[in-house]
Amino acid sequence: MFVSFIKNSFKLAHKYPISCHQLQHSKMMYSQISKTSREQMSKCRHFSSSVGASCGNKVGFIGWYLQMLDSRPILTKTITCTLIVTAADLTAQTIVAGSFSGQYDLIRTMRVAGFAMVILGPSLHVWYNSLSLFLPKRDVVSTLKKIALGQILYGPTMNAIFFSINAAAQGESSSEIVARLKRDLVPTAVNGLIYWPICDFITFKFVPVHLQPLVVNTFSYVWNIYLTYIASQQKVAASA
Repeated sequence: MFVSFIKNSFKLAHKYPISCHQLQHSKMMYSQISKTSREQMSKCRHFSSSVGASCGNKVGFIGWYLQMLDSRPILTKTITCTLIVTAADLTAQTIVAGSFSGQYDLIRTMRVAGFAMVILGPSLHVWYNSLSLFLPKRDVVSTLKKIALGQILYGPTMNAIFFSINAAAQGESSSEIVARLKRDLVPTAVNGLIYWPICDFITFKFVPVHLQPLVVNTFSYVWNIYLTYIASQQKVAASA
């Protein structure tokens, strides 16, 4: 059978001869195709490695932060909140001073940061987890309920606590603190109704629960610039 196969092969080669020119042309075509394939493969490997390195760097920090949220949620949210509130207070002082070369009241900044670390940061974790527990859906009705609860309960409560603690830390008496609350609390609540509902809608509707404090802290950067400015106003003379 093998001998028969060899004979048939020679017959076909004799019947359909291949010229040297055709053979050389085939070799050239094969060489060009191989070269093009190697170049394309090299580009693909380079592109893949570049994209992989870029994605790896991004995923590195984000992945670490998400891991910290899972392993130490309260601590991570509290530190994040403290950093953002501190930055907001320094920004407020810069705006009032009119330049970056102004003298900063670091005692004031420490008061604000202490409030964020001890009260605001942990309370954000408890508040948003509680809302998710009692109102787990993300439909429009549930989202509006969460917004209403925030504007009626959480927001005014945090504002009152912040104004009171900040005033007490500056040495104001109880009557002066009450006078300050009467002056500042209602206008602050009204301005909160203008700013916060759209921020809360985005947060409650589209953001996962464990990331909601981070998003809210991001929104609160602008709000805390205003809030720390209001809290730094002169005390109100208590009525007799």
